[in-house]
Amino acid sequence: MTNKTQGYDASKIAVLKGLEAVRRRPGMYIGNTGQLGLHHCVFEVVDNSVDEALAGFCDTIIVHIDKESIVTVTDNGRGIPVDIHPTEGRPALEVVMTTLHAGGKFGTGGYKVSGGLHGIGVSAVNAVSAWLEAIVKRDGKIYRQRYERGVPVTPVEVIGECDPDDTGTTVRWLRDPDIFDANADYKFSVLAQRLREMAFLTPGLKITIIDEREDQEATFYFEGGIVSFVRYMNRDRTVLHEPIYANKEVDDMVVEVAMQYTDSYTESVFSFANNINTVEGGTHLTGFRSALTRTINDYARKQGILKEKDSNFSGEDVREGLTAIISVKLRDPQFEAQTKIKLNNPEVKGAVESVTNEMLSQWLEEHPREAKAILNKILTSARAREAARKAREMVVRKSALESMTLPGKLADCSERDPSQTELYIVEGDSAGGSAKQARDRRYQAILPLRGKILNVEKARLNRVLDNKEVQALISALGCGIGEDFDISNLRYGRIILMADADVDGAHIRTLLLTFFFRYMPQLIEEGHLFIAQPPLYLIQAGREKFYAYSEEEKEAILKKLDGQKVTIQRYKGLGEMNPEQLWETTMNPENRILLQVTIEDAVQADKTFSMLMGSAVPPRRRFIQTHAREVRNLDI
Repeated sequence: MTNKTQGYDASKIAVLKGLEAVRRRPGMYIGNTGQLGLHHCVFEVVDNSVDEALAGFCDTIIVHIDKESIVTVTDNGRGIPVDIHPTEGRPALEVVMTTLHAGGKFGTGGYKVSGGLHGIGVSAVNAVSAWLEAIVKRDGKIYRQRYERGVPVTPVEVIGECDPDDTGTTVRWLRDPDIFDANADYKFSVLAQRLREMAFLTPGLKITIIDEREDQEATFYFEGGIVSFVRYMNRDRTVLHEPIYANKEVDDMVVEVAMQYTDSYTESVFSFANNINTVEGGTHLTGFRSALTRTINDYARKQGILKEKDSNFSGEDVREGLTAIISVKLRDPQFEAQTKIKLNNPEVKGAVESVTNEMLSQWLEEHPREAKAILNKILTSARAREAARKAREMVVRKSALESMTLPGKLADCSERDPSQTELYIVEGDSAGGSAKQARDRRYQAILPLRGKILNVEKARLNRVLDNKEVQALISALGCGIGEDFDISNLRYGRIILMADADVDGAHIRTLLLTFFFRYMPQLIEEGHLFIAQPPLYLIQAGREKFYAYSEEEKEAILKKLDGQKVTIQRYKGLGEMNPEQLWETTMNPENRILLQVTIEDAVQADKTFSMLMGSAVPPRRRFIQTHAREVRNLDI
């Protein structure tokens, strides 16, 4: 019998020192090594500057991206201390920049509240940068230290003098190409949206972003705080009343709530803790929802809208058409992970609950006309919810009865392990026929949709569930919808939207994306939704053939084939490809291009879907007029 422990001794135990752990496992600290991780680095550095603003020492932050994608974040805060740390024996600046879990946010009196509280942020950015420079202005001097891949290569040195009142910190870095994906780059719109949020949440703070790569610049400054945020969110919606707002300190914690009802059918509620967008909510969101439902029901019974025999309005009913921002600021926030997606402090729930209840109860009593409009909307929602429940049960019951065959138009695969399967949602019966012949029947299923599904942005769930194409889609996926949604029942690991590369195809994709975003967002959040990229052109030169997926790619191929006799075929639709071509270009995992659908910013996604697919026409017209010159391919 062999000795199982042989060869496994103390020498096999690795100890990662300094920032080496971050470089080995960057995803644990910054999310991933793609565009998301790049943006997370910027936000980690900006969070530190915002913390200075929350402490009352900073009112200006500038984010600058130069043409080489070097990022510079400058603030006019107090400046990171540069004196020798009492226990580390090194300058505090160096400690902060090179040591995990080091900073002024661990109860040492540096900050009352902060977002960057783990002491990981800026040191993690340093670790994943090819180089980073920190420049500090304080006490009439300008200090600088440079690092390469997280390691100091210069001492903290004085490089100049400044006015004693001129203070602040500048952090400048270049991402490490050995860590980040080569095709990932900073996106102005994503950065600008998050910086706008930070400005909304910190009244009196001016944040500017300058991007030299495309000559773009924006400045954000909002005295109105989260009330301005709610108004901004509802610019493209018809509102029922002026925003309701409360700001109160409870047990050494500041609770801010702003809310406003609109005539839309969807809920847009976002929560923040110390200015961090907690995308998965947490105790502050739970407290708000609980108070909202209870207060509305109490008022409805008091007004006789709900009789003794009537059941209460559900949480879904009272949140339909609601836009709300919940922002809490506390000393010791407990987030679920370094990426800070969920707040776990149990004491926050009661604080937000009491503030919301007091605010809303008083407002309802003082605004009876607006309160009546809100209650009428909720009553209509409750009736529609009951109709939706019956329709949903019908869809579920129908699915159960057809569990052996599923929708008649679905060409299922033989593999039953969801992690190995794919469902192609294909536009039209003709393309569906080609896809069925082209697919690998072992793991690829095909669901052709006839025509365009309902625009769910303009309809309640009961109407959505009446749509036969939506019914087929829900039945094929197997995970239900709305209250009955359960991702563990999902039958396919990848859901791939495959539509024609024309205007109609783009419209169908947008309708489907709206459906998934509004009614099955977890599919997007957990990485199950993709968009297929069929080629635009087939270029043949003799026996050689090339596929081009963009105009630029077509021009590059033609340049390469200069002097040869070529034929160019423009694919207007998937149905124009024979099954072999469709497999070779769009369905074969070895060759195909899939775009994964993600939600980097739920606030902006919500606003964009509302603007593009909602009932209000003027915002959509403005968007089209603004971006008309950017159109490259328009079918006439």
